[in-house]
Order: sequence, then C-alpha cells, then structure tokens
Amino acid sequence: MKNIIVVCGPTASGKTALSVELAKIYGGEIISADSMQIYTDMDIASAKATPEEQQGIPHHLMGFLDPSESFSVADYVKLCKEKANDIISRGKMPIICGGTGLYISSFVDNLIFDESGQDYEFRGELRKFAEENGAKALFEKLREVDPETAETLHENNIGRIIRALEVYKTTGHTISEAKRNSRREPSPYEFIMIFLDLADRELLKDRINRRVDDMIKRGLLEEAQACFIQKDRPTAAQAIGIKELYPYIRNEKTLDECIEEIKLRTRQYAKRQLTWFRRDSRMNRLVIENGDSLADVVAKARVIIDGSLQNLEINSRN
Repeated sequence: MKNIIVVCGPTASGKTALSVELAKIYGGEIISADSMQIYTDMDIASAKATPEEQQGIPHHLMGFLDPSESFSVADYVKLCKEKANDIISRGKMPIICGGTGLYISSFVDNLIFDESGQDYEFRGELRKFAEENGAKALFEKLREVDPETAETLHENNIGRIIRALEVYKTTGHTISEAKRNSRREPSPYEFIMIFLDLADRELLKDRINRRVDDMIKRGLLEEAQACFIQKDRPTAAQAIGIKELYPYIRNEKTLDECIEEIKLRTRQYAKRQLTWFRRDSRMNRLVIENGDSLADVVAKARVIIDGSLQNLEINSRN
C-alpha cells in the first residue's frame, strides 16, 4: 500500500514540530505543502523549518525556486507525486505538512486540469495595473469574473491572481470551472489526514503573536529589506511579514505599527485556513487544548494514525 500522512492546519498550530516527531516514529520524510516555502530568500517570513527544527529529517519542496519564477498548483501536484513516489520506493513514509489547502486538496484528489493558456503580454499589463492601482484593485478584477477562486486567495497573492485572470482570458473559463470539469482518476495513494485545530481561539491568537515577535527577533526586517530592493521579485511582496514591513522601510509607518499589521494579517490568514480544512470531511480533526505539550499532541496523532493504518491493512486483505 502507498500510505501518506498529511498534517495540515492554520499557521502557528505546530504542524512542523508534529511532522518531525511523526517522521521519527513512522520512518518518514516530509514534503512541504506551503505556497511560500517553495521560494528562496524568505525563510523567516514563510516559517521554513530551520536545520535545528528539522532534526535531520529530510524535507522536500522547500526553498528551490526563485521568487521571480511562476509556479502553479499543477506544478506542485507533479513535483509532490514525484517526491512521494521516491520516498515510498525507499521504504519510507511520505508526510505532507503545510497550510496551503489548495495544494493539499489538489494532490489528494489527484486533480488534473488544464492551465495551459498563456498570454505574457496580458500578464505584464496586469502586473503594471497592480503596481499603479494596488493589489486590492487587481483582486477585485478576479472577484468579478471568478469569485470562487478569489475566495481561496489572499489579495496580496498577485502571482496567483494574475494567473487566474490569465487562464480566464485565454481559455474562456475560470480555474474553478476547470477544476469542476477536470478529469479525475483514483489516487494511487491512501491518505491519513490530520487537521490541527485549537480548542481556544485566544490560544491560536497568542501563538501567532509570539511567532511574529520571534520572527522579528530572528531578522524578519532584514529579510524584508533585502526583498524590497529586488524589484524583479514581486512574489516576495506577497508573503505575509514582508509586504507589511514595506511602509516602515519607506518611513511611512513605525515598526510597531507594521508588526501589529503582520499579526492582524496572519490571524486573518489563519481564519481562512481553518475554514478551508474544516469543510473537508476526510480530515481527522486533532484538537489542541490549552496546556497540551508536543508529546500530548503526538500521542493524539498516533491514535489517529495507528487506527487508520490498521483499518487500511484490514481493507487490503478483504
């Protein structure tokens, strides 16, 4: 059987630490499912696992693409499948870890849809429009033609918004329509999906606030300054934690004001992640209570995984 563990949930819910512990227990390697961790130069903003946090566990699909390069959901599904097959071929357990719901659901559903339409001139026009009128104005263009896709994107995710508008112009249909009409084939994998949810909303808020403060201490401002001077890398400005610091760099706001904006945007993003994962009935919801240690969370996850593996084994015999 080709079993894959999926660990997902909102930012700051503890996905990375849990995945590393599960990789130790089940002989696994981790595949990132994060639309920002794929890029270089944004290690702090995208909350990439540090070498210390990785604890020697191999991590894949992290920091391999320049922020000036485009990357689609279809690209992710293709690479994720390649990595999963390689890990399984070596007798290891793939563990997909991340918070980008569209990446995860597209891979789990073995989704195949046509995003082939390309119009580089139109793409340039949209990018110029965003520069002159702001990301929100561009986002409203997408909301007008494809509100369903817009619901899944942040207004600062200019690259994905432009891609969605480009697909609509070149193919005559929206990405969301293409997804519904796509050819679905049964996935060759069996998934054990764990969704980390926090019992107390204030607990998640506190975790987010502490994480942002820690990111500042680790050099987030310096990372944002480096991105700011590289105008050919607009993707960098999409990452929460980068764009919000630009007003400080331009002497338009105080650092404290920008830090509070990062915390607010992160909480809003976490809320969208929770909405996405909660609506997927295949998820095994793992509730983190106030006071739970990492060992407590690992124990809860093992109950889910061991039970699922046992059921998969029984079903394979029948």
